[in-house]
Amino acid sequence: MNEMDIKQTISMQKTFFATGVTLDIDYRINALKKLKSCINKYENDIIEAIHKDLGKSRFESYMCEIGLTLSEISYMLKHIRSFAREKRVRTPLSQFHSRSFKKPSPYGTVLIMSPWNYPFLLTLDPLVDAIAAGNTAVIKPSAYSPHTSQVILDIIEKCFDREYVSVITGGRKENTCLLSQQFDYIFFTGSQSVGKEVMRHAAANLTPVTLELGGKSPCIVEKTANLKLAAKRIVFGKFLNCGQTCVAPDYIYCDAAIKERLLTEIKKQIEIQFGTAPLQNKNYGKIINEKHFQRLLALIDTDKIIHGGQSDAKALRIEPTVLDNVSFSDNVMQEEIFGPLLPVLTYDSLDKAMQQINSLPHPLALYIFTSDKRAARKVTAQCGFGGGCINDTVIHLATSELGFGGFGESGMGSYHGKDGFATFSHYKSIVDKKTWLDLPMRYQPYKDINEKLVRLFLK
Repeated sequence: MNEMDIKQTISMQKTFFATGVTLDIDYRINALKKLKSCINKYENDIIEAIHKDLGKSRFESYMCEIGLTLSEISYMLKHIRSFAREKRVRTPLSQFHSRSFKKPSPYGTVLIMSPWNYPFLLTLDPLVDAIAAGNTAVIKPSAYSPHTSQVILDIIEKCFDREYVSVITGGRKENTCLLSQQFDYIFFTGSQSVGKEVMRHAAANLTPVTLELGGKSPCIVEKTANLKLAAKRIVFGKFLNCGQTCVAPDYIYCDAAIKERLLTEIKKQIEIQFGTAPLQNKNYGKIINEKHFQRLLALIDTDKIIHGGQSDAKALRIEPTVLDNVSFSDNVMQEEIFGPLLPVLTYDSLDKAMQQINSLPHPLALYIFTSDKRAARKVTAQCGFGGGCINDTVIHLATSELGFGGFGESGMGSYHGKDGFATFSHYKSIVDKKTWLDLPMRYQPYKDINEKLVRLFLK
């Protein structure tokens, strides 16, 4: 789509939003129901497209993409009337007699820019929230996942008129064009480097943004942890989608006293979950493209491999690979891995480990495995991170009751469920002042008695 078409699409959406049609809750509900029906109808096409882009199995595509999207729609359909209702708040005595309330209102025309690693979920999930809040939306899926982008385009064109929801495909040229336009809100999921560009363009138009970025999410394994269960859940979270998950455990940070036992269990779990030949496992995905495949290979220090390490350049596959004796100065610790490489680092003191984590950019997620409730409370209270789990990995993003988002370098803002509705809404603060009483004390000319009354009311 060229620049003229993009501008025309945005203009159409702004005109449509101005009609007020999307303010009708029933209109939003019908839109969500139509989207849900269409997703169910296109399920096999979605699964096939995701497999072509990322090699995901049917089960994983449904569990991590389609199912979670449908769950978000169901949640919104259940709660949308409550979320959209005006919320009355207490009125101070000085404003007697008035009614004070917060009125959720849609921003208008929003831009949703999504990544390639969960190309269906991370495009449609924020769209569900934007529709529920009453916005029109322009969607820009990633050029790195073209098959899924095409299915999304087909679904959206089947469900909605272009003036309501529209999909813009393409690459960097289209991204740049979109970011130079005037939107009412921008929602971006992707890398920190691109996130900075999004925020820079948004600042030029004073457009509010939500940035869902990434970072090196630590996985602390404390000495009292159930190591067998910890290994099982770490392997699941780390190598899901070949490690191409923004909240995957980026590295293990474990007590030195239990490292060897933990590594033994991790090796066992990799073989249990992926087999002795992961590169031949049809349910094990692939790296998105040649560029990222080569980037990941460059991060592997062959002298530190204790499990895995093999790759298939033709299939763009890298085995689940564990690296031992890693330090924070190693190459693999200088950037978010976003692949099936698991570095293992150790600490002698949990307090020092926390200091080290807090000295680094704030991660999107943090995980701690422990049987010590005090240790869990201490880490979750004192470490800065977006969200996380105690004794599990990644599952915190699978519930609409929890907002999902970053912190500091890992992003700003959140979505899912009520938080998603709030993200795409502006809450107007309104006082409805009655006309049958008008206290004279605020008006000039000021008198001593007026000042005494003001002091009485405002203490």
